[in-house]
Amino acid sequence: MDASRFADRRDAGRRLAEALARLALPDPLVLALPRGGVPVAYEISRRLGAPLDLMLVRKLGAPGHAELGIGAVVDGSNPQTILNDAVVDELHPGAAYIKAETKRQLTELERRRLAYRGTTPPPPIAGRTIILVDDGIATGGTVRAALTAARRAGAARLVLAVAVAPASVLAELKPLADDIVCLATPSPFYAISLHYADFAQTSDDEVIKLLREAEGRSKA
Repeated sequence: MDASRFADRRDAGRRLAEALARLALPDPLVLALPRGGVPVAYEISRRLGAPLDLMLVRKLGAPGHAELGIGAVVDGSNPQTILNDAVVDELHPGAAYIKAETKRQLTELERRRLAYRGTTPPPPIAGRTIILVDDGIATGGTVRAALTAARRAGAARLVLAVAVAPASVLAELKPLADDIVCLATPSPFYAISLHYADFAQTSDDEVIKLLREAEGRSKA
C-alpha cells in the first residue's frame, strides 16, 4: 500500500504508534479527538502502554452562521473557551452572544462526556506528556483549540499525532506543540478521506467500546 494511504484508522494508529515509540516519551497520556481520532489513538495507547481518554471540543458558531467558527470550547476539569480573534473582530458577535453560545456547547459537551465516559472526570493534564491524536487535519481549527487548551492546562510536553494533514496547516500549528508526528502531507490536499481505503464513520458505540477496552488494559 502507498505509504500515504491507510487501510483504516486502526492501521493509521499502528503506524503512528511506531513513529511515536521512537520518541521515548515519558509518562504519556493519549487524548483522542472524537470520534474519528479514537480508533487511531487506541492503537497508540496500546503500543505505548499509555492511558487513553478524550479531548472533547465544540466549535462556537457565528450568529446566524453555525458552520462559521468564532472559536471553540474545550472540555476539561476547567473548560476553556478559545476565540478566533480575527473572526471575532470581523463579526463583533458581542460578549452576551459568546457567553450564551459557550453555555450551549458546554451542555452538548457534558452530554457527550456522559455518553462516552459516564461520570469519570477528565484526567488531569498538568505536568503530563500529552499526545493529542486525530485521524487527519483539514483546516486545523479544532486541533488548534485543543492544543491551546492543553498548553493552558499545564501540559509538560505536547505532541500532536495525526495521520495526514496539509503541510501549510502543520506549519501554522507548529508553535503550539513541542512535537508534531504526521505520516503524510500530500500536496495538493483535497480531503482526509482520500487517504483511507476505509473511512467509514466511527460510531458512538465504537468509541465507548475502545475506551472501555483501553481502561481494562490499563487496570490489568
